[in-house]
Amino acid sequence: MSQTNILLEAGTNELEIVEFHLDETDEQGGVYQGYYGVNVAKVLEIIRMPKVTEMPEVRHPSVLGAFNLRSRIIPLVDLALWLGKSRIQTKEEPKVIVTEFNNVNTAFQVSGVNRIHRISWEEVEAPNAYVSSMTRNTITGVVKMDGRIIFLLDLERIVSDLNPQLGLRLDNAIDWDVTKQYRALIADDSTVIREMIKDLLQKAGFIVEAFTNGRDAWEKLLSIKGKAEAANRPLSDFLQVVISDIEMPQMDGHNFCKRIKDDPILKRLPVILFSSLITDKLRHKGLSVGADDQIAKPEITFVATRSIALIKQAWGE
Repeated sequence: MSQTNILLEAGTNELEIVEFHLDETDEQGGVYQGYYGVNVAKVLEIIRMPKVTEMPEVRHPSVLGAFNLRSRIIPLVDLALWLGKSRIQTKEEPKVIVTEFNNVNTAFQVSGVNRIHRISWEEVEAPNAYVSSMTRNTITGVVKMDGRIIFLLDLERIVSDLNPQLGLRLDNAIDWDVTKQYRALIADDSTVIREMIKDLLQKAGFIVEAFTNGRDAWEKLLSIKGKAEAANRPLSDFLQVVISDIEMPQMDGHNFCKRIKDDPILKRLPVILFSSLITDKLRHKGLSVGADDQIAKPEITFVATRSIALIKQAWGE
């Protein structure tokens, strides 16, 4: 099963997820299936269990080793082990989901793959604090479907925990010129990333307001637009730039950006998409909704430098 150009049109607030399962045991020794999902845009292909070679000095037991896939050496992670689950081996042959995001290839071993679902981001609920704590904060969304619950996994979190060098990189050596103050709006469902962007922008002289999803951020923009019109003042007096993740519950970044660029007043706002989904193959989606710039995680420092450049270009600040 391979991914062959089944990507959706950008800006529709829809996504496709690959649903898979892990055969697990509960505390009483019973067997059940846990259902999980991942964005199709991150999946290169789904393959049978390959021949794996152990890797030297691997610290986490969930890293089973690496395998060769068309001249690429790809590490294989036992997803059940990483999640702290007791996975059991059934008659079904395990499957391997090969992913690509943040310009890195990683494979994940699962018990089996069910199917692909097309859903709206409005159907994706943010996990509550209890679910997050019980799943090592690796659940980004919850989907209720056909009488079962599908947990959307934060694969970026897993990869960066296994290899911190692949996590967000912040260049603290930059001496920011804070003689001028700007205003920015952030939308990102990850608390860690949201706070990192906020901290970075504040160091660069920004006043920042942050939201956990595109819908809340969009409602705030409409409020700002109303205030500007009521005061007969330019929009730039209230806000100069928007920075948004792509994958978010309720409203994704592409739909959020499209709404901004379709609005006759808000369209002047520079919009930066900051996401692990910014790749050569997917960059056209951001362009199609009018994004002014697209920055691939983990290069977070670029968010501030590009924001300042776009503000100067758009508003002459």
